[in-house]
Amino acid sequence: MAGNTFGDIFKITTFGESHGAAVGVIVDGVTPGVELDEAYIQKQMDRRKPGQSSVTTSRKEYDTIHILSGVFEGRTTGTPLFVMLHNQDMRPSAYDDIQHAFRPGHADFTYLHKYGIRDHRGSGRASGRETAARVAGGAVARKLLERRGVQVVAYTKQIGPIACGTFDESVIEQNAVRACDPEAAQAMIRHIEELAAVGDSSGGIVECRIRGVMPGLGEPAFDKLDAELAKAMLSIGAVKGIEFGAGFAAATMQGSEHNDGMNRDGFLSNHAGGILGGISTGQEIVFRIAVKPTSSISLPQQTMNVHGEEQTIQTFGRHDPCICPRIVPVVEAMACLVLEDHYKRQAAMLNG
Repeated sequence: MAGNTFGDIFKITTFGESHGAAVGVIVDGVTPGVELDEAYIQKQMDRRKPGQSSVTTSRKEYDTIHILSGVFEGRTTGTPLFVMLHNQDMRPSAYDDIQHAFRPGHADFTYLHKYGIRDHRGSGRASGRETAARVAGGAVARKLLERRGVQVVAYTKQIGPIACGTFDESVIEQNAVRACDPEAAQAMIRHIEELAAVGDSSGGIVECRIRGVMPGLGEPAFDKLDAELAKAMLSIGAVKGIEFGAGFAAATMQGSEHNDGMNRDGFLSNHAGGILGGISTGQEIVFRIAVKPTSSISLPQQTMNVHGEEQTIQTFGRHDPCICPRIVPVVEAMACLVLEDHYKRQAAMLNG
């Protein structure tokens, strides 16, 4: 009911706020006997942590994880796995001047109306800081998926008007925006820095490719694999849209163009994005998400406060001028959570 747990058999529950003592995750449904240590999870945390470059927030969080349960002598026990990250570089006083004002684009207004109370310190539970817990949980799912031969790779495809013209997977982790095109990456960085210099921000598009998924994953009719992935992606605060395969371009195509023909060797195209009828085909699963511009900008904006009084607001602090570079590992984590859950659901159905 509270909406803090995700998954059916393999599931996570996250907790914590942006400027609270800690954030963390409880992972349940973990296969026992799998080799897992803190270093494996930490590798993914380091990809998401703040302060990585000039195009990310300057907040200094090392995101050092601590496994408090669920692992014994380097192997998972099958019991709930508890991972905690202590917040270190909190500056709640930076929000004192705007604690009674609703920041445009943020969840201030909606949280207050839902709960009757809100944590104004860096958006509290609605902060992107919460995604650190998701990445920790997703790393556990990734470890299990590796044993199944599944690979999940996300990357920045577009920032503002600048789109990647080529795809080179080897360069994704070699540039500050995690783009798949090295030349476009440099233009993206300049675009973000120019906007940040005047107090503004940029949105973008992140694409994800998933390889090695067996055919047959997904539950008709309401737990379709694409529907589950869509829910996972749209649960990330900055994500405003998603498309699979040809996506919205399918609206301009004819059936003879969009249908993926087959021969003895398999499918002849992949306009469906690796999912048909909500069930995986065994092809590469491909989807793209639209990431909104960062809401926290220092330009003056019109708003009102909790008393209904109109005012102008400026949000100063340490914020990402573009969310795309750090949302990439979050997208991968959420995809891993969905896939491992559905592998376990498929096994339960066949063995039931």
